[in-house]
Amino acid sequence: MIDLTPLDVKKKKGDFRRVVRGYDPAAVDDFLETVSARMEELVREGMTLNARVEGMTDAMSAYRDRERAMNEALVSAQQLREEMREQAAREADLVLREARAEAERIVGEARRQATQAVEALRRIQGQRVRFLRIFRTLLERQQHELDQEEERTPHLGRGDDFDDPDAQAG
Repeated sequence: MIDLTPLDVKKKKGDFRRVVRGYDPAAVDDFLETVSARMEELVREGMTLNARVEGMTDAMSAYRDRERAMNEALVSAQQLREEMREQAAREADLVLREARAEAERIVGEARRQATQAVEALRRIQGQRVRFLRIFRTLLERQQHELDQEEERTPHLGRGDDFDDPDAQAG
């Protein structure tokens, strides 16, 4: 395609030869002037459109940059959310494991203490039974000795005489 400017069209009118039966030179000049003016309008309009396209291209580029940044921020936020969820799950799992371990420790300690208490109670009950047996045996032995003493000295009686002053004088 040939580059043609409005100035080229204006200069062209002097390049045409005049012929006898040719076009009316004034009409050709008017037409060339109209074409030149229209070309100037089209060039200005093209420049305006190019400037608008360039502005829109810049705006589109800026929007794409923003979109890319927003997408990156969204991806980062999603990754952060996922990491936080995973961290929270790990922490919850750790707390749960620690709580279970502590509960097992407490239950184990309680069982140990209960076992010790039962054993202590059994020891005490055994000691009580032994004490009662020993005490009963001791009492029975003392009772037997008292019975024997009464049989050896029947004239003294059971000691009721000690309360009566007349009985002691005789």
